[in-house]
Amino acid sequence: MHIAILTFDGFNELDSLIAFGMLGRIRLLGDTDWRVSIASPTPRVTSMNGLTLDAHIGLQEACSADAVLIGSGMKTREVAQDRSIMDLLQLDARRQLIAAQCSGTYLLAKLGLTAQLSACTDNTSKPWVQAAGVRVVNQPFVAHGNIATAGGCLASHYLSAWLVTRLKGEAQAREMLHNFAPVGEKDLYVDRAMSHVLEHESAVA
Repeated sequence: MHIAILTFDGFNELDSLIAFGMLGRIRLLGDTDWRVSIASPTPRVTSMNGLTLDAHIGLQEACSADAVLIGSGMKTREVAQDRSIMDLLQLDARRQLIAAQCSGTYLLAKLGLTAQLSACTDNTSKPWVQAAGVRVVNQPFVAHGNIATAGGCLASHYLSAWLVTRLKGEAQAREMLHNFAPVGEKDLYVDRAMSHVLEHESAVA
């Protein structure tokens, strides 16, 4: 099982790295077939705060992953205008789980993946995500079939929990969340996150 986290120059560290750390927990629990990769258009990308990462894979390989998570960043609109990048992003919600956070929802729209679906984004990105034709909702997380979006830098755990729920089951998602949740608040944290995820899973069922 392979999850690719799309990460571009100017990326938001919280989006890519929280998800990377949380999703990587599954492999640490012994699932050697579980793989999480940072996917970028160049071998190395630098964050909005100057953190430089070496990518694990390129965008073409990411397009064959079982799931793709699109992080946000301060250069998302530039990415959306770069045909050399956008033409590589051949994502397909019929065969993949596709998640996006904050301005990553803008890339979903530009890739034609939002259609008439409601979606989440952050408050800064909201005006130009709406201008791209997205119906933005005032929620931290929403999912429609194989597409999920989250709004806010600290909403990464919703997308991570959704991906693990879909790929490994609710029990694994709860265990992952419990591991990372603040001490003294673990049950509350897990229940709140899973209530959002399971609400949308029930709608799918």
